[in-house]
Amino acid sequence: MTLRVMVVDDHPVVRAGLLALLSGQADLEVVAEAATADDAVRLAAALRPAVVLMDLQLGDGVDGVVATDRLRALPDPPRVLVLTTYDTETDIVRAVEAGATGYLLKDCPPEELFRAVHAAAAGQTVLSPPIAARLMNRLRGPQDTLSAREIEIVGLLARGRSNREIGRALFISEATVKTHLVHIYTKLGVDSRTAAVHAAVERKLIRR
Repeated sequence: MTLRVMVVDDHPVVRAGLLALLSGQADLEVVAEAATADDAVRLAAALRPAVVLMDLQLGDGVDGVVATDRLRALPDPPRVLVLTTYDTETDIVRAVEAGATGYLLKDCPPEELFRAVHAAAAGQTVLSPPIAARLMNRLRGPQDTLSAREIEIVGLLARGRSNREIGRALFISEATVKTHLVHIYTKLGVDSRTAAVHAAVERKLIRR
């Protein structure tokens, strides 16, 4: 019995490469490919793949995290295995919270990808070693680890948002934003917005 897989990536060359790679496995069948979240949800609802390989960056539309959340909300949801180049903590946390079964980096060996697809179909959590190490460090050092909300705030800082704009974006008060910033500065060992962004990028909490 073959395992039904769908590939979601906005780069045609990447999709073609993954299709060729997966189709070479007798026990895997690629039933669909998609470049956007809308197409992914529509095709998954119609074709019911067991596993969806999901990129995080999907062009100008909503990203792979939102697509994952929508897929997991389907009546017969597929397992979602993130396959991306991004290894920042914010991406990992968002993907896991959206319901991703696993998180792999695109430089993983083909054999690791094949094993991960089967493991994901069985409901097992699959993580590339660097991703697993990052999550373990987060669990081992919670006292100086930024929360998901704090990472969101640093990400908005990196985009030049003011406290008022951050509050509006996250539906929290400006006073709450300031409180979060105090905690962020303390955890990162910094004393300014610029230094906080720099430290977060260095620790791979947010993207450059």
